[in-house]
This record gives sequence, structure tokens and C-alpha cells, in this order.
Amino acid sequence: MNAKLQSLLPQHTLSKWMSKLTHSETVWLKNLFIRQIIQRYGVNMDEALIQDINAFKSFNDFFTRELKPELRPISTVKNAIVSPADGVVSQAGNITAGDIFQAKGKSFTVTELLGGSAERAAPFNDGIFSTIYLSPKDYHRLHIPLTGTLKEMVHVSGRLFSVNTATTEAVPRLFARNERVCCLFDTEAGPMALILVGAIFVSSIETVWHGVVTPPTITSVQNWLYENGAITLEKGEEMGRFNMGSTIIVLFAKDNAQWNADFTANKAVKLGEMIGNSLQKPELESVKSNAFSSLFKRLGF
Repeated sequence: MNAKLQSLLPQHTLSKWMSKLTHSETVWLKNLFIRQIIQRYGVNMDEALIQDINAFKSFNDFFTRELKPELRPISTVKNAIVSPADGVVSQAGNITAGDIFQAKGKSFTVTELLGGSAERAAPFNDGIFSTIYLSPKDYHRLHIPLTGTLKEMVHVSGRLFSVNTATTEAVPRLFARNERVCCLFDTEAGPMALILVGAIFVSSIETVWHGVVTPPTITSVQNWLYENGAITLEKGEEMGRFNMGSTIIVLFAKDNAQWNADFTANKAVKLGEMIGNSLQKPELESVKSNAFSSLFKRLGF
């Protein structure tokens, strides 16, 4: 479906009807839908914890299916940043003067991606980003790339363009125009943002601490602050899911993390595999060293 046609469609209305369809518990309908997706996209049901399609109460239940335990081991390499999902890297690289590269000369700003707040975006200017696309065949639960404490969640309303390659190359600022949920964490590598981007026919986005965030869709930016630090997720732990497929964007601050050399556009990735590493900050080591030195002096060493 070309981008011009998508812009004319009632995107949210279509997604609302898709939600009704995907949550239907009518046995023959949900089984027909499941079989069609398995056949068309080559879904590997051998990886699924539940393989009998009759056991899924709805298509959405199938789409957000669990994998077999231990099928996606989480990297144990020291300082490893792991893939938050199964998918394909759309883009990965540096954030340049606040701009994130989208495709074919197109870019968007961190500020607009994170709901228009310059203060929210500031830590990520000149940092790094990655954009991972989840196709209909992929596992659709999302996991945290690095242990983190949740600080803020932001829901930004918007359009629902497709996020496939053709549309990404055609629609300017697509990821900053589509509806999205932005989750900001503190980690050992400093601030980290995970942006769950909606798309046409994505019937909802949810997180493990909040449940369904969208729908409903409203015109203003909503945000939730988590100042008491009560929500901490361990690396590899589930943090959310797409009810139908889309894209997740990961941001880190400047000099706090780096991607693997082979973590580039068009690379297929699996949940839990190492895609980069957090960087030990020299200034933190200096602070630690000075603190120990001061302590030893007070103790008379």
C-alpha cells in the first residue's frame, strides 16, 4: 500500500476495527486468521510455547504468543546491551545534532520523537539510536536491553502509517508522526529511551507496568512520572508488547554506549543477543578512586 493512499485512509478507524477482529473469540474466524498469517509469513510455530492454534482464545492471543523457555538466552557478556526484540534493524547509528536518520535522506529530531520536550530529549543529543522493525512473523513481546529503573512514560498521539521499508523511505519524519509510547529509564549506561511506535492495524500498545496504553487515542501528550523508582526491570525482562506488529527505537546518551560493528541496517536480530555494550565512564572511575583515597586517608592509611 503506497504512502499517498495510506495518508487518505481513516487509519485509527481501521485499527479500531482490526482490534475487534483480532480480539474476536469466534473459533472459526480466529483460526482462519491464524492459519493465513502462519502460511503467508512463514511463522515458526516450533518456537512457540503453545503450538495448537485451537488453544489460542483469539488471534491476538496467538500474535502475542510466548516462546519456549530458554529459547532466547539473554547474553551474559559483561556490559552487554541486548536486542529488545526479534526483528530486522532498519537503521542504527549516531544521533547527529539532535537528528535521527530514518531512510534515504529523511530524518526526524529526538525532541519531536519524545513528544516535543527539549528537556526530555537533551540527554540523547549526539548519542546513539537503533530502529528495529518487527514483521508479522516475529515474536511480538518486547524486552528491556539493559537493566533499568523507569522514570517516565509518555504517550504521543499521531498517525498510523505502515512502518515497512517502502513507507519508511517515502513518508518524511514517519516515526515522529506515528502514535507512540516512549519509556525513559535510568541504567548503568545512563539514560535510555525505548520508543514503541504504532502503525496501521496495530490495535494497541501495552507495557507490563501499565497495561494497555493505547487505545484510547487522545490529541494531547500524556505522561506518567515514576519518581519513587519502584519499577526496575532486569536485562532481558519483558517490558511491553505490540498487539499487531510495529517498530521499537532505542536511544542512549553520548559516550555512554556503543553498538556492535555489525549491528547495521538490514541485519536480522533475535531477542537477547548482544547488539552493543555500555561504556565505563572515566569520570565515574575517577570519582570512585577519589572517594576511596579520601576514605583511606581518614582511616590513617
